[in-house]
Amino acid sequence: MSRPRAILLDFYGTVVAEDDDVVAAVCRSIEQTATARVRNPATIGRYWSDAFARLCAAATGPAFATQRELERRSLRETIRHFGSDADEESLSRRLFDYWRRPALLPGAAAFLAEIELPVCLVSDIDRADLDAALDAHGLRVDAIVTSEQARAYKPRPEPFRLALDHLAHGHPGPDQPGPGQPCLAPGEVWHVGDSLTCDVAGANALGIPVVWMNRKHRQRPAGASLVAEVGDLTKVLELVRQA
Repeated sequence: MSRPRAILLDFYGTVVAEDDDVVAAVCRSIEQTATARVRNPATIGRYWSDAFARLCAAATGPAFATQRELERRSLRETIRHFGSDADEESLSRRLFDYWRRPALLPGAAAFLAEIELPVCLVSDIDRADLDAALDAHGLRVDAIVTSEQARAYKPRPEPFRLALDHLAHGHPGPDQPGPGQPCLAPGEVWHVGDSLTCDVAGANALGIPVVWMNRKHRQRPAGASLVAEVGDLTKVLELVRQA
């Protein structure tokens, strides 16, 4: 295992907790006002998740839309599908408020304070919401790449490639290409993330070694190329120091 030159880091689900509790509460609100027969809120959650994933996959290049917009569209579709009269605005506001002040996961602050390698966040969230979340916890990183800059969502390659470019040029700001400097090679970094689809599969497709954040003890996917499987970011510090 060779030592990486930099770390690509997912944010929601890796540094801060996902919005699972908020999503569950929104699904319960839809269920309570649904006219269509619904077995449980999980049925609504699966429909909503599938609708959102479909919209993200299509939102590339000229067709790009922000995550807030795609969340509104998918929520609107879900409310209509289940015949609910739940208020889209108030439900989406719950999500957006959480995105801006998410719960910090154990070990995350220590990891960012102690890691001696450059760190680039690679997140699908909108930049303004990500900045607010970082400010809420006083977190700092060397570079940030969001879907807004890449005009594409993970697991597409654009966010990862832009992150490699940002780290090589040593600048955190968007759209500031360095003069004639090559980007880092995929094998020179590790990507740390929790999503099997967006993080593991997305990074693996480019040949980027992955440290899988598996806090929920999910089954390890067959065929995934992993540096390691960890439960918190302090373990990543140990891996870097041992490499």
